[in-house]
Amino acid sequence: MRTKYCGNIRIIHVNKTVKLCGWVHKIRNFSQFIFVDMRDCTGLVQVIFELKNKKIFKKALNLRNEFCIQVSGTVKKREEKNKNIKISTGEIEILADVLNILNVSKSLPLNYKQKNNDESRLKYRYLDLRSFNILENLKIRNQITYLIRTFMTKKNFLDIETPILTKSTPEGARDYLVPSRNHYGKFYALPQSPQLFKQMLMIAGIDRYYQIVKCFRDEDLRSDRQPEFTQIDIEASFMNAQKIRNLVEKLIKKIWLKIINFNLPKFPKISFYESMRKYGSDKPDLRNPIEIIDVSDILKDEKFRLFFNLDSKKNNRIALLCISNATDISRKKIDIYTQYIKKFNAKKLFYIKIIENNIRHTKIYSSIKNILDKVILKKIIEKSKAKNGDILFLIADEEYVVNKSLGMLRLKLGIDFNITKKNSWKPVWIVNFPMFMKDIKGNFSSTHHPFTAVKNKDIKKLKNSPQISISDSYDLVINGYEVGGGSVRIHDVNMQKKVFDIIGIKKSVQKEKFGFLIEALQYGAPPHAGIALGLDRIVMLLTNSNNIRDVIAFPKTTSASCLMTDSPSIIDGSILQELAIKFSKNKL
Repeated sequence: MRTKYCGNIRIIHVNKTVKLCGWVHKIRNFSQFIFVDMRDCTGLVQVIFELKNKKIFKKALNLRNEFCIQVSGTVKKREEKNKNIKISTGEIEILADVLNILNVSKSLPLNYKQKNNDESRLKYRYLDLRSFNILENLKIRNQITYLIRTFMTKKNFLDIETPILTKSTPEGARDYLVPSRNHYGKFYALPQSPQLFKQMLMIAGIDRYYQIVKCFRDEDLRSDRQPEFTQIDIEASFMNAQKIRNLVEKLIKKIWLKIINFNLPKFPKISFYESMRKYGSDKPDLRNPIEIIDVSDILKDEKFRLFFNLDSKKNNRIALLCISNATDISRKKIDIYTQYIKKFNAKKLFYIKIIENNIRHTKIYSSIKNILDKVILKKIIEKSKAKNGDILFLIADEEYVVNKSLGMLRLKLGIDFNITKKNSWKPVWIVNFPMFMKDIKGNFSSTHHPFTAVKNKDIKKLKNSPQISISDSYDLVINGYEVGGGSVRIHDVNMQKKVFDIIGIKKSVQKEKFGFLIEALQYGAPPHAGIALGLDRIVMLLTNSNNIRDVIAFPKTTSASCLMTDSPSIIDGSILQELAIKFSKNKL
């Protein structure tokens, strides 16, 4: 039906006859001529219908935006004054001699010339995908997956598919469940990850596995998260954590170089605890150089504890941020920041403005001036390396509150004061996560997942002091986004059972949910490690998209619904009966 794509015609094609297929993007009628911008997946080209060709001109008068058409014509060079440098076909135009209207179109519920609301875009996603921005994102996504497959194949990894219908296991988020018709009253679960299957592949001797795979998690959504998502799943036998990180680093560097022509530097590595202390997060955005500075040792006297109303029985912290050249910040703006940190349970935000500081004299404006003597003030200034014109923002509270509040304030101040270098890339490995987290009841849960190995295979520490055990795990963070997480896996059956015991999984449940894994580990399981990278987030970063929906063809809303197909939907009662499902009248 066509000999060329619209966006691929160039000056070298002048005087050649071409046949094009696509959509009417824009129409301009100048009486003697009708100009049509014709669009396909490669771009735009201008088509001219002349009045002297009356038959085709009359037909062109019926054209409307988004009609699907076929055009045959001759490529002509535009006059210099009519060239359009904004498009790749701007040097030429098509003089039409044949027009076929393949299909008409109603007026679109979307307007490509203005910003449409999210609800309309998702309801008419097939029309939204006609926009060049979304289309370009999907093309880049395709390039990235091609690069991944090429890279992994060259590294001798096998692309192996794992099951979508699998067993429900207690791994963190809720499972999406699928009822079985053949096994009355039983359910499959959609995989949150292929974790256990890829470990089975290592036990099977596959050695090196990868997969670009759909995963599913029934959890609350946000701008960088969807209920179904795609991850680059990698696992290898006889490789330690450092080798996995080196492999992934090479892959990410290759992707960045090929897609945006950017050479990423060597990825730094910092521990989980250092990241929390310095940045208040295990996903630090290192484009922002501001660090959290601890002053607990300076303000340790009883009078400070009383002033800040700190409970001595709790794990408290006093820390601050130093912002350069910001003493002109208004009290009103400080009040806004105070309200902001209250979202993260901080009670109050204190400040110290360094007006003048030298050997003989120190002048400050501060909300805690009355409790700061010269010695204490000097120590704070020295530790924070504050200069004249700087402002210090201080919070005193429980450690987790201080970390979260100053971490979020750090990000906000980085944007407000143009400190964050937006056009840069700052990857970082976060390592040495705690093996377990403890809830308010004292119960342990795995920080990553229960198949993560303890650092240095320290089973003695794992048994005696699980709360201080360090996992052999690692997360890859780029510009504040976690784009991947992995670990060395447990390959010793006794250690695996011990981890299950620590996180409170009963023996009966271990056998029911993980019996196949426990048995498999007893047949010469090799040491193995792996990682899962979020493809959607990587594409989101490389396309500079604000929302992960813009890099997925058919995404869900934040309530996990599809407006286009109106799913999830109500199922006929007879089908539910066949599946042994009955709804309670009272919603839980």
